[in-house]
Amino acid sequence: MEPTQEDTAKHHWLRLQLVNQLRAEGITDERVLTAIGQVPRHFFIDAASEPLAYENRPLPIGEGQTISQPYTVAYQSQLLEVFSGQKVLEVGTGSGYQSVVLALMGTNVYTMERQQSFFRHNRQFAYLQSFTSIHFFYGDGYRGLPEYAPFDRILLTAAAPSVPDALLEQLIAGGILVAPLGEEGFQRMKRIRKTVNGLIEEEDAGPFSFVPMLHGLQG
Repeated sequence: MEPTQEDTAKHHWLRLQLVNQLRAEGITDERVLTAIGQVPRHFFIDAASEPLAYENRPLPIGEGQTISQPYTVAYQSQLLEVFSGQKVLEVGTGSGYQSVVLALMGTNVYTMERQQSFFRHNRQFAYLQSFTSIHFFYGDGYRGLPEYAPFDRILLTAAAPSVPDALLEQLIAGGILVAPLGEEGFQRMKRIRKTVNGLIEEEDAGPFSFVPMLHGLQG
């Protein structure tokens, strides 16, 4: 079943409840909360899952992938400490929900997806395409986008054993990279700062569980 494209007063009310829940769970960046309060999450999922759209839980989107739990999206967005006008590289477009949250926070989003089916869908998804500040790429996240580097911020939405060197090279001096790092099934969220001298400073931001970040492309 195709997702609904109608955003009703009930949906707005459900988003308000979700925002209140995220605030109660420790999300303090009001820009993040405002963005999540604006995004119709039910647009990104199958109509059969729509009754669950505003629950704080991941939901399937096909190909063995999920749309992330809203708390996870909010937490990673908060850790990024973005400012309006910054360039953000997102590794793992998935449904595009996280991309929209970042775009609504005023950033220019360069988002990569290795699964061609998701990439093609997102290029045809009218709601996503209405955001001129989101730029879609079909590519290997381990390689990044060197031709568009450097980036002020980099976000990984899947778990890698360690940060790929190519991504660290594409992060601007003074920039921030947020990523779940570790083995499949259990990772630690890390906020990595690249100092103006090019040194790497790592901060642990708690346990999470993400799908693994895979090499190469899936046609």
